[in-house]
Amino acid sequence: MKSKLLILGVLAALLAACAPAAAEPTATAIAGAAQATETGTPTATATETLTRTPTDTPTATPTETPTPTLTPTYVDSLRAKVIVDGRLACRFGPGAPYLFKFSFAATANIELVGRMEYSDWVLARAIGGTNRCWVNGGAEYLQINGDPLSLPPIDAHIVLAWSPYYGPMSNVGAVRNGNVVTVSYGGLRLVPERGDESEQTPYVLEAWVCQAGEHVFMALGSYSYAIEVIDEPGCAMPSHGRVAAAEKHGYTPFVEVPWPQAPAR
Repeated sequence: MKSKLLILGVLAALLAACAPAAAEPTATAIAGAAQATETGTPTATATETLTRTPTDTPTATPTETPTPTLTPTYVDSLRAKVIVDGRLACRFGPGAPYLFKFSFAATANIELVGRMEYSDWVLARAIGGTNRCWVNGGAEYLQINGDPLSLPPIDAHIVLAWSPYYGPMSNVGAVRNGNVVTVSYGGLRLVPERGDESEQTPYVLEAWVCQAGEHVFMALGSYSYAIEVIDEPGCAMPSHGRVAAAEKHGYTPFVEVPWPQAPAR
């Protein structure tokens, strides 16, 4: 029995020695395995989602609210009483040099419908009437029921009569000597045969000037070819003027004066 077992053991050893050895992995196989690992399908990685940086919301620039221009409220008319002795002259323009139109009797009650700005002169008519003319609205001439400044400003030429025969004056100029401005012009040659002569002042200067720190309007007349007016420094508004000639039928067109401004203080 022992000899039989010994034979079997020898046979098993011989068989083990004759079996082929296990093959060593070749370099190609190793490289291939490595390549397969590198090029294998990668596991999908979640792509980071970019969060958009919020843009600044523009802040609306507040616009300036324009200051509303106040529209002055004027009355349609004021009542007044003539308080001069005799009669109050009513003229074609807001000043004594203008042609005479008619007059109001003392103690007459009249209606005022406008005013000349920067002046005491007011546009008047009979109560309920339509024939308007200019009167001096100073306290020595009229007793006014109300504030004259509540009347609307009216153009100086609103009732002015115009000459159908003569054109504007020529050679209009002005020079300044201190606070005195002298306006000069060429004279108007009237036709006596037509009866154009008038007893009124033949030349009128309408001037907006500075006096005592106030911007004022005045009408000045002359029988010569020059008119002087005081114009002082100290007012914000520039001074200016215009001149015309008168004949019996009315006025020539007004000509602007090249006004020499007062030097700044």
